[in-house]
Amino acid sequence: MKKILYLFLTLASINQLAKAQLMKPKPAFSRADTLRGTLSPLRSCYDINYYHLDVKVDIDQKSISGSNEFRFTATQNFNKLQFDLFANLKVEKVVYKNQELPFTREFNAVFVTFPETIKKGSKESFTVFYSGNPIIAKTPPWDGGFIFSKDKSGNPWVSMACQGLGASSWWPTKDHQSDEVDSMMISISVPKDLQDVSNGRLRSVVEKPDGYTQYNWFVSNPINNYNVALYIGKYAHWSDEFPGEKGKLSIDYWSLKEDSAKARPHWDADVKPMLKSFEHWFGPYPFYEDGYKLVQAPHLGMEHQSAVAYGNQFKKGYLGRDLSGSGYGMKFDFITVHESGHEWFGNNITSKDIADMWIHESFTNYSEALFTESTQGKEAGSAYVIGIRKAIANDIPIIGTYGVNHEGSGDMYYKGANMVHTIRQLINDDEKFRNILRGMNKTFYHKTVTTAEIENYIAKQSGLKLKKVFDQYLRTTMVPVLEYKIDGNKLTYRWTDTIKDFDMPVKVSLKPGEFSFIYPSNKWKTIPLTAEITKDNFKVDPNFYIKTKNIF
Repeated sequence: MKKILYLFLTLASINQLAKAQLMKPKPAFSRADTLRGTLSPLRSCYDINYYHLDVKVDIDQKSISGSNEFRFTATQNFNKLQFDLFANLKVEKVVYKNQELPFTREFNAVFVTFPETIKKGSKESFTVFYSGNPIIAKTPPWDGGFIFSKDKSGNPWVSMACQGLGASSWWPTKDHQSDEVDSMMISISVPKDLQDVSNGRLRSVVEKPDGYTQYNWFVSNPINNYNVALYIGKYAHWSDEFPGEKGKLSIDYWSLKEDSAKARPHWDADVKPMLKSFEHWFGPYPFYEDGYKLVQAPHLGMEHQSAVAYGNQFKKGYLGRDLSGSGYGMKFDFITVHESGHEWFGNNITSKDIADMWIHESFTNYSEALFTESTQGKEAGSAYVIGIRKAIANDIPIIGTYGVNHEGSGDMYYKGANMVHTIRQLINDDEKFRNILRGMNKTFYHKTVTTAEIENYIAKQSGLKLKKVFDQYLRTTMVPVLEYKIDGNKLTYRWTDTIKDFDMPVKVSLKPGEFSFIYPSNKWKTIPLTAEITKDNFKVDPNFYIKTKNIF
């Protein structure tokens, strides 16, 4: 979701420009980037099993204070580890077995030294106490941070969004996507006239003597730390159920009290059809134990696991606009559908490194087209995904730089979705394609993955050689160009603007009224055409994300 601003980019010119962009030097990265983005030995030495995050939010002072308990299993012998907390937040103390531990800080990394060697396989815990004023987001959710806002009635309305910026911007954690905590208690204390909504299921509400109320939420499934959320405000709450593939899935809606009258019918229109569609295409909702929640937030939206952030003003489309230009984008609420799609891609299947965030965004962006197909028909789904191509920039490759917390291009959304759509055409069997999507969510259930794992899985299950396809679309800015010419009853064709030995098949109209595969390479090939096909009615299947050039 974070780079959704790329929606408004115009299509950049390609060919020489795109090739020149590939020659750009890589951005310079700092020691702080490496500490944040690398799974160093001081981070890989321990596997997180459980967190108890206990935070008090002082809305007037825009400050937070509290603690986080780390329970872990040692993966090797060590006496020093790294956790992460932004430097503007103070570490009050680190406690291990009732003893304060010495620690040092470097940028946003904190290094803790233990009094004895922690043995491989042992299970231990320590607790970090901290306080301070977290970063305030200026344009959430894109820049990340806390949001101290007010509803239309002037009541406090507080939340946060931290994908990319990092969960360590507001709580101490092992801030690397590769290690998801197995389960977690989230305890948020707020002024007594307000409510907190967080991930998972509400275990208890405790009235505090200082005029605060503590809400204790338990997450029983693995969760990535950027998904851990709080929503503070005056909320209305109602529940429903969805008869899903694994039984009855609880649905909980949390809108501001003042918006509940319009929220109910609006969410009712999309949520159950969306869940039905996504379970059909992707398999069972991945977090039945924690339920599904949709929570109104003071920002546009974010895929917070089991507590999806919603801020689309109860409008169809994207803030009332059709991003595809096809008309079908106005048939559903973009934020409800897109952010919920992340429950499968992003939350169930999570990239180990943020450089591979295309795994989250490309498939989730394509989920919009699949939902459109489920509700409006296959041609409508295709029209939707073809329509969003106008937002592709082809500025930098989709895959970012590894080990430094660096995302790739915002093209991971629209170009990525069109790559998935193109691969679907290559598979040429919709049921097989659906089983691959479902198989991914089963094979990588609650796991963190790499691009290589996803590429290899799709290639193996499809039986296709897809390495060149992935390399072309994920690792370059070039769009394949099918050059062709028709001379009498002969079609001559080849690929240009591609990587070496690019050999992706593509469908064209060799006969009237149907598309058939041809097999271009970087060298010219010639095949016969029927007499009915001429240069005036020859077509390339528009479901393939390529460009064409007719050479007369």
